[in-house]
Amino acid sequence: MSVNQQVITDKQWQHARTIWDYHQMRHEPSKCDVAIGLGSHDLGVAKTAAELYHAGWFSLLVFSGATSSTTAERFPRGEAVHFREHALEAGVPDEAILLEPNATNTGQNITHSRDVLVQAGIHPRSVMLISKPYMERRAYATTRKVWPEVEVVCASDALELDDYVHSIGDPKLVIDMLVGDLQRVIEYPKFGYAIEQPIPGEVHDAYQSLLRAGFDSRLLNV
Repeated sequence: MSVNQQVITDKQWQHARTIWDYHQMRHEPSKCDVAIGLGSHDLGVAKTAAELYHAGWFSLLVFSGATSSTTAERFPRGEAVHFREHALEAGVPDEAILLEPNATNTGQNITHSRDVLVQAGIHPRSVMLISKPYMERRAYATTRKVWPEVEVVCASDALELDDYVHSIGDPKLVIDMLVGDLQRVIEYPKFGYAIEQPIPGEVHDAYQSLLRAGFDSRLLNV
């Protein structure tokens, strides 16, 4: 049986939930000057951004993202473009959305969005980062590195891991993505891409156990 077909054990699900919980910052919502919707394969980012806009947490939204090997087929015109279209369909007014269509990584999502805001004459003091649920911590750590002067609030679709797995439809891939994002949280500070984050012992143990079990398709070569 290949690793893609393997039965995921109860212990491995427990490890996955440990990492899932760690990735989420659990920030309380607070009103921000602007929000940035970080491009990805997950259209839930645009859905959540629209909900938060209508709830009054911000009045201006930047969608950021080009395409990648994992999103080119789903979002051929670019992640930011498709996210904007979804938000418009959800009732967010066009004048409340700025577009940043060129970023290909999280650091660029932040710095390019900042540039778009500056070009529009906007210099926010607080930013809400809207991302996939398991990307909150990496987005936070990246922003604190490349844009340290702004206050950061993280937000994502309020899903439990089981619900997220169901929405993606590929349990192995989801766990691979959790492991891959944790590797980035660990490794990126060494390259100056993000600030360091404390890694609790149980999170590190869960990470190592899942690596040994072959949940490694989203790892970087470092």
